[in-house]
Amino acid sequence: MTSAFGSSLWFIGLVVLAGLLIFIALYYFFNFIVRLLAVLRWVLFSRWLKKIIFPGAALQALFLTEALSSFIIKTRPPQLIQVFRAGFVFFVLVFFVELFDGFILVFYEKKKKPFPLPRVLHGFILALIYITFFFVVLRSILKVNLTPFLATSALLTAILGLAFQGVLSNIMAGLSLHFSRSFSRGDWVKIGPFEGIVQEMNWRETVLLDRQSNLVILPNNVVASEKIINFSRPEKASALILEIKVNYSVKPSLVLKKLIEASREVADVLATPSPQAFVAGYDHLGVNYWLKFWIEDFSRKNLILGEVGRQVWYKFQREGIKLSFPFNESLKEVLTTFEPQKAAAEARTEMEANLAFLLNSDFLRYVEGEKAGELIIPAEEVMALASRVKREIYAPGEVLFRQGERGDCCFLVVRGKLRGEILCEEKGRQYLSEFEVKEGEIVGEMSLFTGLPRTATVIVAEEAELIRIMAADFARLLEKHPGLSEIIAEIVSQRTRKIQDFLQKVQYLSSQDIEQSCNPVSIIERFRQLINLVKEGEEGLRKKKVSWPRKIN
Repeated sequence: MTSAFGSSLWFIGLVVLAGLLIFIALYYFFNFIVRLLAVLRWVLFSRWLKKIIFPGAALQALFLTEALSSFIIKTRPPQLIQVFRAGFVFFVLVFFVELFDGFILVFYEKKKKPFPLPRVLHGFILALIYITFFFVVLRSILKVNLTPFLATSALLTAILGLAFQGVLSNIMAGLSLHFSRSFSRGDWVKIGPFEGIVQEMNWRETVLLDRQSNLVILPNNVVASEKIINFSRPEKASALILEIKVNYSVKPSLVLKKLIEASREVADVLATPSPQAFVAGYDHLGVNYWLKFWIEDFSRKNLILGEVGRQVWYKFQREGIKLSFPFNESLKEVLTTFEPQKAAAEARTEMEANLAFLLNSDFLRYVEGEKAGELIIPAEEVMALASRVKREIYAPGEVLFRQGERGDCCFLVVRGKLRGEILCEEKGRQYLSEFEVKEGEIVGEMSLFTGLPRTATVIVAEEAELIRIMAADFARLLEKHPGLSEIIAEIVSQRTRKIQDFLQKVQYLSSQDIEQSCNPVSIIERFRQLINLVKEGEEGLRKKKVSWPRKIN
């Protein structure tokens, strides 16, 4: 009897071991199938299949193990049959829950929508369902009396609660965070002193990826007790503030205008809400200004702040806006003003450089004919223009002018490179034509000469040093040389007639604009009006609107 019982136990152990080996083999086989499907780009199906691997492998292992047991053990104990039956019922229930859960997860992923339940809460609900199934199977199929078990488990729970107090604290804090929805995966947050994007949230901890690409692992009870700033809510747009201190001698209206312009030059700055600039205060060093603007990609915060700051520097340099210096730097600047010879030498050097560049450029030269390449006026006369023009430095990304705008200047490229875009329309179809402006070339002269709206949008491709020739400076040159107007008008009209067909395709240009730009008489009349405006004073160029075509919508 004892020998038969021992032999039966040995067979049961052998069956259990065989069942485990079958389960492990099936589990790894199904995992291999899932990975193969992922390689074949059946990603969603593979993820859905992955959800049912464990219960599916368990069910097949139970089925094969029962068949093996009936073959090995001639007379199986009733308890063993009940265990197989309970296992079947439990894993069938788990299989259908996982099947349904996987279907919902794949549905949301296919729609590219976030799953409505946080990961921790989702896992917690599944765990409760499986524990309920386990107790139901124990009570209904195996006829196990759960009362002593529950009494014992209450004491065991108290002991485990004291032993794992920290772990349980993290779990409860994690559930609290998920129920309150303080943040979710992908949000950019600041938790206490730590700032980064939320990579993962689980039962025990929250993982951030900071700006230095380091993983910051914070226990959930620490997260729950810290101050949390979520930069991704209620909307993705976040406001940044750039603080600038400027010398008292500069008008606030000019500073505020240039700050707004600088922020709009940066592509990552949102147009809506529009940037804001205001005076934030005063101190003994200067006036404090705040530039407030909004961005969408908070991970690029420092890069965008740096780019806006760079644009501010270039615009301030061109406008002569001086930042506030410490006292010793301010004293040096004051002392340099008492060196007139040095200032005069610097002005002379700049004028000579401008003159040399103007003489070597195509500006004021014949383009075609027997005199092609020759200056229209003597080189000595260009010197007066060289002393008045401005040499300016522009940052990459800055827009010199936009297509359709009114133009009152042109630019010569001393160094750097510009990129041009022309928006055209032909037979109801719009397309973009691009070109480059390199060192020594000129851009914007057609608007200066003819009064046409800008025919292109010109953007600084790399840091560029440009000579800007204003309409007033050009008008003084025309006034001094009366015959120059007729020569330039004829040259410009011939050039415009050659590209007349192309100009018909350029947006914002009317037929009347193109016709007048091809007529030397109209161009001469424009030159005369410019000269009259100069005679009336510099203020006339800004206040009067004579012969400037408006933007056509």
